[in-house]
Amino acid sequence: MTASSFRTDHDLLGYRDIPADAYWGVHTLRALENFPITGQPLSSNAHLVKGLAAVKLAAARTNEELGLLDSVRANAIAQACQEIIDGKLHEQFVVDVVQGGAGTSSNMNANEVIANRALEILGQAKGDYSQLHPNDHVNLSQSTNDVYPTAVRVATINSVRSLLDALATMEEAFADKAAEFRTVVKMGRTQLQDAVPMTLGQEFGTYAVTVGEDRERLAEATLLIHEINLGATAIGTGLNAPAGYSEAACRHLAEVTGLPLVTSVDLIEATQDVGAFVHLSGVLKRVAVKLSKICNDLRLLSSGPRAGFGEINLPAVQSGSSIMPGKINPVIPEVVSQVAYEVVGNDVTITMAAESGQLQLNAFEPIIVHSLDKSISHLEAACRTLTERCIRGITANTERLRLTVQQSIGLVTALNPRLGYAAATAIAQEAQATGRGVAELVLEHQLLTGAELDELLSPERLANLSN
Repeated sequence: MTASSFRTDHDLLGYRDIPADAYWGVHTLRALENFPITGQPLSSNAHLVKGLAAVKLAAARTNEELGLLDSVRANAIAQACQEIIDGKLHEQFVVDVVQGGAGTSSNMNANEVIANRALEILGQAKGDYSQLHPNDHVNLSQSTNDVYPTAVRVATINSVRSLLDALATMEEAFADKAAEFRTVVKMGRTQLQDAVPMTLGQEFGTYAVTVGEDRERLAEATLLIHEINLGATAIGTGLNAPAGYSEAACRHLAEVTGLPLVTSVDLIEATQDVGAFVHLSGVLKRVAVKLSKICNDLRLLSSGPRAGFGEINLPAVQSGSSIMPGKINPVIPEVVSQVAYEVVGNDVTITMAAESGQLQLNAFEPIIVHSLDKSISHLEAACRTLTERCIRGITANTERLRLTVQQSIGLVTALNPRLGYAAATAIAQEAQATGRGVAELVLEHQLLTGAELDELLSPERLANLSN
């Protein structure tokens, strides 16, 4: 590249050449060199990039309102921020998502991109910071320690909304299957052994309830994320932020984002505390664990097709083997469970990062943010995949289910109140020894009439469908 392809930027460590067309500057360049960790740039988390821009826009409006920033610069900064919120310039957010410095590199990347775009809007050259400066103007009345946590909260709220929508769609899909399978009788199992009859609809209904409960818990946990520390500056004392700044900044940010944000009552505590993220991660782990349990059930119930349970059929989405012709594997539940394992691991990471915070600041929020983002986004993708590629296409092997009920020793439990425990036990033992069905033996021993047996073994009574 020629000399004209670069511009010169400087910081406390000295001068560096920056690509002339880059909107970022020397602080971002240092971070690029210092943190080649994941290979994932900040732009991979679009919600966080937009969150940073939203905070900077609210700060510009607040600084203008309080007389700290002239309207020309404030409007240019606001326009640049709005463009980023609308999806532009995201490729300029290049620092690695995992970084030292408690998020300082992410904040400076945002400051530099916004400053240089604002300079363009004003008709000035990139890097001409005498006209509009990343720190003096874009970062005015702020520090990384209140900007970054606030942006993370905005990003997380918006990210969780998509996951909540995916969970609601899954809940509906399970409820639809519960209605479809309402009268399909099967054997329930405890400890993988025959228990008592139920319906396949009841089984799928429990999945709908489970997903719905987790969705509600996740929505509740997200409410804690609406408390922000904007205006706290470095440690929560509000140094370098004028009187009224935190209240005005929260008001402007709520207007920009459309979120019911509130300022923490204790900014010093809020600046060092990441408990809301720990709680949210714990709920995400709960969602993941229960989702994986459901997937384990689907794999068991569909196992076979002839040597397993074979009670339901999962949609065939791809060939299952490079050596066994005709084999189909439950690949969708398998991939969802793997996401669940990742979420559990992310929760451990978040737990350790939260525990390692010291004194007035937790320096490890970048790994907390990265872990939360992966858990939320991967869970959302897993939920949508499971719903569309698996749940909606599940069918029941009704005849096989009926036969397993007829042949199950557990069927005798339904007859116990009429036959008595001793007689029922004798029938169970004979059925076990001979391989014959319970109903067949009851009729043979003339313990019940056919009509009585039909009444006792009706699907409605077996599955207690009246309740």
